Amino acid sequence: MPPINKWTETNKTTSVLTSGATSFVAKEPHPSSDNTSSAKNCVPLVQILPFVGLLLCTALMVYAYQIGLFSSLESLQAFVIQAGLLAPIIFILLQIVQVVIPIVPGGLTCVAGVLLFGPSLGFLYNYVSICAGSLLVFAISRAYGCSILHMLFPRKMIEKYHQWTAEKNRFSKLFTYAIVFPVAPDDFLCYLAGTTTMSFRRFTTIILLGKPLPIFIYGIGLASIISNILSF
Repeated sequence: MPPINKWTETNKTTSVLTSGATSFVAKEPHPSSDNTSSAKNCVPLVQILPFVGLLLCTALMVYAYQIGLFSSLESLQAFVIQAGLLAPIIFILLQIVQVVIPIVPGGLTCVAGVLLFGPSLGFLYNYVSICAGSLLVFAISRAYGCSILHMLFPRKMIEKYHQWTAEKNRFSKLFTYAIVFPVAPDDFLCYLAGTTTMSFRRFTTIILLGKPLPIFIYGIGLASIISNILSF
């Protein structure tokens, strides 16, 4: 009986195991291929949704101007009241439209909300609609960049506030102050924020926490002043 070469047998066994493991690993699917494909499919959707929102808001704004909806506070109130039970929904949609297409003073719709639904519900509807409109503005600006700024705002305004974006941390602080204290065109600044590196989460946090004070001042404050003037 010939002697067994243990070294040779061990090498053969190791070679078989190694080749088997290699072939097994080679058959595993690449983990990132499906994710990359899914990401590519999501990109058009991310670009289309903001465009649809902008298109709908533009169409509603044109219709509102044609029927004289924003010509006075009384006409706005009359239109919303005619909606009956759907009045809150109609008001919220109109408020979102005026945020996305900022050619109507935001104070007008804020006052209308308080006068129509009272201080509590008026504040709630104003808060929900203005925050929703601001988030939509950010999404539109993030999708289409600086070109949307030049479509909606004068060049002087863009040049005036564009210097805020020179430093990342500086813009976040100034943007927060401008949202909390109504001393700057916050509709424009929401569009401007979308062209910066600010994250959607940070923007949402600033809007949700910073909007209550200016909404209270514009809505309840101005509504009280108007009511007192009319009572004389």
